[in-house]
Amino acid sequence: MEQLLDGFATALTPTHLLLAAIGVLLGTAIGVLPGIGPAMAVALLLPVTYGMEPTGAFIMFAGIYYGGMFGGSTTSILLNTPGESAAVVAAFEGNPMARKGRGAQALAAAAIGHFTGGIIGTILIVLLAPFVAKHAVDIGAPDLFAVMVLAFIAVTSVLGASRIRGFASLLIGLTLGLVGLDEMTGQQRLTFGSLHLADGIDIVVVAVALFAVGEALWVAAHLRRKPFEPIPVGRPWLSRADLKRTWKPWLRGPAIGFPFGAIPAGGAEIPTFLSYVTEKRLSKHKDEFGKGAIEGVAGPESTASASAAGTLVTMLTLGLPTTAVAAVMLAAFQQYGIQPGPLLFQRESGLVWALIASLFIGLTLLLVLNLPLAPLWAKLLRIPRPYLYAGILFFASVGAYAVNADIFDLLLMFVIGLLGFAMRRYGLPVLPAIIGVILGPAAEQQMRRSLQLSDGSLTGLVNSPMAIIVYVVILVILFFPLIKKFLPKPPAAVTEEREKVDA
Repeated sequence: MEQLLDGFATALTPTHLLLAAIGVLLGTAIGVLPGIGPAMAVALLLPVTYGMEPTGAFIMFAGIYYGGMFGGSTTSILLNTPGESAAVVAAFEGNPMARKGRGAQALAAAAIGHFTGGIIGTILIVLLAPFVAKHAVDIGAPDLFAVMVLAFIAVTSVLGASRIRGFASLLIGLTLGLVGLDEMTGQQRLTFGSLHLADGIDIVVVAVALFAVGEALWVAAHLRRKPFEPIPVGRPWLSRADLKRTWKPWLRGPAIGFPFGAIPAGGAEIPTFLSYVTEKRLSKHKDEFGKGAIEGVAGPESTASASAAGTLVTMLTLGLPTTAVAAVMLAAFQQYGIQPGPLLFQRESGLVWALIASLFIGLTLLLVLNLPLAPLWAKLLRIPRPYLYAGILFFASVGAYAVNADIFDLLLMFVIGLLGFAMRRYGLPVLPAIIGVILGPAAEQQMRRSLQLSDGSLTGLVNSPMAIIVYVVILVILFFPLIKKFLPKPPAAVTEEREKVDA
């Protein structure tokens, strides 16, 4: 508790408060634009923090993180265009509410849901992160490698149209992660004799290329001539009846979202769907679902925010990014020469607790600033897409060049951006590739350490109880579709199949 108070003392200085407010506004302004989620918002604004001291930079990131999440929900509700996969569920009920002229109430339910879920999730970070970090110090190389493999498998299995495409995306990321010098032997790998590639490909270049450039090229290829017509939102406020229907979903969200965020389970997509189904089952207004039930906005949005907090526990204590935003934030840590993991709370305790304190501040600013500014964000949606994505390419180019002040990075960004465009064209999810680039080299290092300790024997990878348990979980995830076929079907499913056969 004393460390958290010290963190608040650092985060509440005028300079850091201003950075948090700027982060919230920038994150929301970029996240609210069609097709741009928090991951792209953080990736685009990563170069803005160059030259800042680490604490100020991460306090700004905290604002960008939650601001981008709320921005993604805004486009989901007003335009039925989710800024990210976690905001998809918000469109189910939020967009029908907006079409009925209740966009203000939907936005308010989303904003308060983000605040509630985020605050409860951040409290859980305070309680659990030091405990996890303390025990994570005892985790050996085989355990870390097993957990990283679990992250690879879990992320590729729950995202995208098929597992094969998920694994193809992961393979692309792992290949990009191999570029450069082998840390142990010093041999060049996949550099094609280029000295520019000897140091590897900077993760910032990869993130900006796959997210921003790939998305801009994809939208340009499918550009509609007809501009979006945003729906006016009016003054956002909730009636007593709305509050009566939303307070329970706001509190239920963290119970579903935080555990899913803390384990390598692919982020907020699964828990938001589970939250939606839960609220539909528990609601007294089941007939309104699909037509604009406010519970269907409040629950999933609270869940998504709590899941984001859970993701930070895994990222800070184990150095494992399980979502795209966490992957970009991990890149930001590495940019400052800081490696998240079990020792982070010992080596950089001041920075970590200031970051956690800034999460509370960022969430409060998100609520205070965004409720009255909702009509302004709606006007931002009027920007024609050609101008919008031209701006994105400009910022992406500036960001890539700023990494090493090298024109080669700029060319590399556009080459990888073309790869990102091709991935979208063939339905390959981007997140497994980003996870592969970041975790690939670390997983290789842990695997080599494990094999060195066992004199090259493969048993060195499974010589601890934790590693065995993790591999069992991996096998269950991999073979679950096959196992599902042999499980007894519910009576309703059997009846439906019989009816199909009879028809």
